[in-house]
Parts: sequence; C-alpha cells; structure tokens
Amino acid sequence: MEKSSYNPDVLNCLANLSNDEVFTPPAVATQMLDLLPQDLFRSPETRFLDPFSKSGVFLREIVKRLDRGLQDQIPDRQQRINHILHKQVFGIAITELTAHLSRRTLYCSRSADSRYSVSHFETPEGNLFYTPLHHTWGGNDKCIYCGASRSVYDRGDAAEQYAYQFIHTDNPQKIFPNMKFDVIIGNPPYQMNVGVEKENYAIAIYDKFVEQAIKLNPRYLIMIIPARWYAGGRGLDEFRDNMLHDNNMSVIIDYPNSTDCFPGVDLSGGVCIFMRDAMKSDSNVTVKTFKGNDLVSLMQRPLLEKKMSSFIRHNGAISILRKVQQLKEETFDNYVSPQTPFGFVSSFRDFKEQSFPNAIKYYTYGHVGYIEKGTIKKNIQWVGQGKHKVYISKAYGERGEYPYLFLGKPFYGEPDSCCSQTYLMIGPFSTKEICENVMSYITTKFFRFAIMLKKNAQDNMSYVFECVPVQDFSHPWTDEMLYKKYGLEQKEIDFIESMIRPME
Repeated sequence: MEKSSYNPDVLNCLANLSNDEVFTPPAVATQMLDLLPQDLFRSPETRFLDPFSKSGVFLREIVKRLDRGLQDQIPDRQQRINHILHKQVFGIAITELTAHLSRRTLYCSRSADSRYSVSHFETPEGNLFYTPLHHTWGGNDKCIYCGASRSVYDRGDAAEQYAYQFIHTDNPQKIFPNMKFDVIIGNPPYQMNVGVEKENYAIAIYDKFVEQAIKLNPRYLIMIIPARWYAGGRGLDEFRDNMLHDNNMSVIIDYPNSTDCFPGVDLSGGVCIFMRDAMKSDSNVTVKTFKGNDLVSLMQRPLLEKKMSSFIRHNGAISILRKVQQLKEETFDNYVSPQTPFGFVSSFRDFKEQSFPNAIKYYTYGHVGYIEKGTIKKNIQWVGQGKHKVYISKAYGERGEYPYLFLGKPFYGEPDSCCSQTYLMIGPFSTKEICENVMSYITTKFFRFAIMLKKNAQDNMSYVFECVPVQDFSHPWTDEMLYKKYGLEQKEIDFIESMIRPME
C-alpha cells in the first residue's frame, strides 16, 4: 500500500494559549490576505506588519505570496528571500514564548542570526521584535495603557507581564521610526484579566490594538476580533461609535459562531474579520456572513443603519428593520428595568420560605420567597397596588445552530412582588391583563427577532430591546398579526422563521 505524502501544517496543530490569546489557523490567515489587492505581493516596496504575532502564521503566508509575486523582479531565490525578510516583513510578538515560535515559523530558526536562519540577520530578533515591558501604574492602581490591575500583574521579572509592547506607548510610530506600513494585519489579544471578582473579571483590550494600528495610518488594516463590539461589551461604547462612523471601513466578514473560525474556541457573540482601506471614503461596506466554510449572505450596506447606535450583523434583517422603523413607534427598552431592578443581588438569601402578613413576594433563581417591604433597596415605586409586572431572565444564551430562542420565558409578577438580579422587570402596568398581552408579544418570533438584532451576549441589557417596537397591549399579539402590520414579504417572514424557535 502506497504511503500517504500528506504533510500536516504544524500551525494547524497548536493548542490555543487561552480564549484571550487565540492562535490563527493558516486557512483564516489566508482568507484575510485574500481580501487585499494581490498586486501588493508583486511589489518589492510593499511593507507588512503583524504587531501582535503569536505563531508567525500571517508573516509566513505573506512571505510565500511575496516569494511568488517577485520571481520576475528578483529571479535569484536567496536574494529574493533576503529582500522580503529584511525590507518587507515585520512583526512584534506578544510574549517571549510567541517571539521564539514566530521566529521559528518565519526564519526557520528561533534566532535570526543563527546559521539555520533562511536569511542571516545581525541580531537574534531580525525584524520580529519582542521587548519585555512592565505596566505603568496610575493613581487607581490600574495600568494607564491597558487597564491591567496592579494587584494581578505587579509581579517579578520571572513571570510574564502581558504588557503588550504595541499598546504600551502613546505613539506606536516610535517602535518603527521613519517607517510606513502598507498593510497591518493580525489577531490581537482579546481581553485582560483585571481581578478575581466575577462581575469585573476581564476587560476587552482588542479595541486598543485596533486604535493603535489606525494611528500608524496603513493603507490597509485587517484584523480578526470578537464581534461583541457590534452592540455591547463593557467599555466599548466609544470604540463602537468610532468604528461605525469610520468611512474607511470596507469589509466585515462575520462568524456568528466562533468555532466556525477557531475550532474548539467558543467566544460569546462570535468573531469578525474587518478590513479598513485608508483610501475609501463612502459609508457602504461589504458584509459577508459565514456558517462553517459556507458564505450564506453577502450585502453592500452602511455599517450604521438610520437611528441605530449598533451594527446589525444579519443582512437578511435589514429590510425588516427598515420597515419597522418607518412607523416611528416607541421602543420597548423604555419598559425594561436596568439590571438588579430592586437592588438584590442573586446571592441574597435573607428571605422567608412562607408568606406572612404584608409580605412582598421575592423571585430569585430557583426560589420564591417572601420579604418585608422595607427590605427593598431601590425602585420601591414599582411595588404596590396597581403595579403589575412581567419578569424575564436577565441572562439567556444558546450555542450551536439557529434557530434560537434568544429569551427565557416571561412570567407574571404580582403588584406586591420584586425580584433579584436574576431577572429583569418589564413594566409596571396597571392590570394583569395588560401583562398577559405583553407576554403574548414577548413569546412571538417577531419580538425575539427584534431582540436578536442587538443581542450578542448572554445578558439581556435594556439596550437589546431598542429595536423592539411597542404595541397596543389592549389585546394579545401573534406573529401573523405582526407580519401583516409591518407588511413583511414571504422571504422576510421565512428569514425570521429560520432564525427564531417557537416559545412553547
């Protein structure tokens, strides 16, 4: 039997460092490079930078394309490789470990001055740098550049600092003085652990890498980052606003399921590849959606729809959203409480199992109890006569294939009731009948489709209800009534039905 000649790519076999620092599969790096005008790889003047190199895969794939593209201009292979590695390809590693790995990938030796390097340099680093840095602590014991907590990262030199060189400077141009890059490409670290408290465990930092790269003003910027910036993410409001108003943005490739892009890596909200073209100046972008390896949707449209503050990831939703917006109705977020509506965290257990005179019913995860009215810490005005409510789980998430539910099942809340942060409160309303009609609306696919437009994480913040129009709640609602009201065509109805599961 003939032996297989298959030679696996070792960079496909690397285990990820964590969900924060994800190695890029070669196929994804290739997909990103395919976005560029391929003439760039036929010019001996084009300069490329990966400022957060982990495995060196982007630099390796760039070199392979330049090697082919410059054959006619530099016929001698060694001279061509020397020119590419010394003049055209540059990188910054994120840790000492990834510096060695990236140099091994790029130069075939962890030291660029080694006799084993495919092109000899005078220094071990070559053009792939790593400088160990310490965080710069501000008055609040947080790093002024990345927000890292001093209590977590102020440690000895023997431990990795995760003070990433590219973002620990006010001026990234100092790293490469007098050098202009045509293309900056890569996959930055995603978040930074800042403490041990569950509610404040990590902060996003990929936005800082994007902002630094833009400061270098490359002709093309291509990155793959978490997609939570579309509509949410702690501390990403300004970043989102800048991205959505940036007319240089030219392509968004969306993976709602991150495992379709990074096998085995489950990132809430999925991931996206974006390309920014400094010479582009109109508001339309090419938006592609992938499911596995299949392109399932392609559309040219603005990044920001009218009256929206977030990016609508699903192309099939745009025509429906525009029809809904034409009626200029009040939006449902005005009826949704903030998190922790009555001031009780989910761990609060100081309640009675049995009712007593003048008791307030208390709903929390897995329990229904009773408390004194005076125990309620805030929004006491939502409790009492005529204050009928609807409760719904604050967090609800699913993985895998559409269709999804997007929300847990709502339930009725009596006037003399409250809840922990396990739930959001909707209302209050004047009668139980109105609450039942509201719940009939919430259970429709139309309602949850409108939630889908802004929901890309488990938590149901009030902003995820901003695309949901308010209805006349003097009667119940069905999907058929809503489809007719907004004049939806069959293909639009079919899209909603394909995305949303019935709520039994």
